[in-house]
Amino acid sequence: MLRPLLAGCGLALLVGAAHAAPPAPAAGSRFTQDPYPSTYRPVASGPVLLQHATVLTGTGQRLDDADVLMRDGKVVAVGTGLDAPTDATRVDATGKWITPGLIDVHSHLGVYSSPGVSAHSDGNEMTSPVTPNVWAEHSVWPQDPGFAAAMAGGITTLQVLPGSANLIGGRGVTLKNVPATTYQAMKFPGAPWGLKMACGENPKRVYGGRNTSPGTRMGNVAGYRAAFIDASEYVRKNTPKAEQPKKKRSWWQSSSNGSAAADSDKDAGGKRDLKLDTLAGAIKGDILVHIHCYRADEMATMLDLAKEFGFKVSAFHHGVEAYKIADRLAAEGVCGALWADWWGFKMEAFDGIQENIALVDRPQNSCAIVHSDSQEGIQRLNQEAAKVMAHAKLAGIDIPPERAIRWLTQNAAKSLGVLDKTGTLETGKMADVVVWNGNPFSVYAKAEQVYVDGARIYDRNDRNRQPTSDFLLGQGARAAGGAP
Repeated sequence: MLRPLLAGCGLALLVGAAHAAPPAPAAGSRFTQDPYPSTYRPVASGPVLLQHATVLTGTGQRLDDADVLMRDGKVVAVGTGLDAPTDATRVDATGKWITPGLIDVHSHLGVYSSPGVSAHSDGNEMTSPVTPNVWAEHSVWPQDPGFAAAMAGGITTLQVLPGSANLIGGRGVTLKNVPATTYQAMKFPGAPWGLKMACGENPKRVYGGRNTSPGTRMGNVAGYRAAFIDASEYVRKNTPKAEQPKKKRSWWQSSSNGSAAADSDKDAGGKRDLKLDTLAGAIKGDILVHIHCYRADEMATMLDLAKEFGFKVSAFHHGVEAYKIADRLAAEGVCGALWADWWGFKMEAFDGIQENIALVDRPQNSCAIVHSDSQEGIQRLNQEAAKVMAHAKLAGIDIPPERAIRWLTQNAAKSLGVLDKTGTLETGKMADVVVWNGNPFSVYAKAEQVYVDGARIYDRNDRNRQPTSDFLLGQGARAAGGAP
């Protein structure tokens, strides 16, 4: 029997009936024109009223015995004793907890797919240390079973990134976690791209091991600077004269005769360049910069690099020493997308502490995020956050659930540039909602129902609402003793 939520043709039929046309793509600069636009369409669904739950809105608020009303794919209201249309589906959530859908800002699902074989190893373009021309979305395999496993853990949105072998690894893509046959049908409408960069041990180990640059941390920084010098020239030469700002030329920019910077080995003018399009988009602020970086001193260097070339760091990822510069991160509006307790697996990870996220979260205007970087960890992101809360409490820092949930929702959405659309349960936002069987920060917590744009995509108690990858079809029959 064909299940209605298979990742293949079953869902395609269901989704295709929802709307006549996909949403219009967001406008951006010429450097971020999208020839592969989102075709995502929300699954058609009627109004739903979730009643009598403990609600964490993602804004820092907790509501007891509260309701959430969803209609036309949006959050309509959150409060007590809400009225609903007569045709609304009413769900008794007494004793349960409700949160916004969880967001993982650092995932490699689809580009390092399961099973983990070389044929599915599509996350690192290790042919050059600078590859901003590659896009992770072109490696995404929608049938990766990891997407469904993440859904069962309450994940409704995720950013899929290239790996960290390169100084500049390429563009990441933000996806809605829904079963689909193409990545475009998962692509979050209007979400900006992310640019994946990496500092520290990885790039210098990969390329130094080949006796090519970079082989040191100073080689890393020289590589970033050369790339952004080219990109700055590219921006200047591709900006109409009337739009060019009238300001003093920086020391690294070429003179008005258009000669290239002395230490740059690329021609920054002429024909369109896919590498420079991406870097130019970052300089213009249309592509958000996400940097794999562990040590505090290197994060500080990258912040200075961003100032030198006029781009902004959206988030440092992994950042096991982020607690050392928590005040600066908050002051400069930079998020820390961090592990709960990964530590010691290489030299630059040795100074990690289990209170890292809690300390990054303390300053005013902070933006702490719990991320996974793991096909297993993404299935229990709520429990990763719970570990942070527990270790913070041992250190004398009491973090209530209504604050901690922001690490998985509001702050994560902010770093991806989609906070205006998702990440909190506020009127008018996408109805991405999770119903938990209890406190989501309990080791016993399970996501019972997951709604994406108001549609019940996952239900732990309804086999027909448990999406199954086409790759796994037939596994159940074999497990039951059927023919191989």
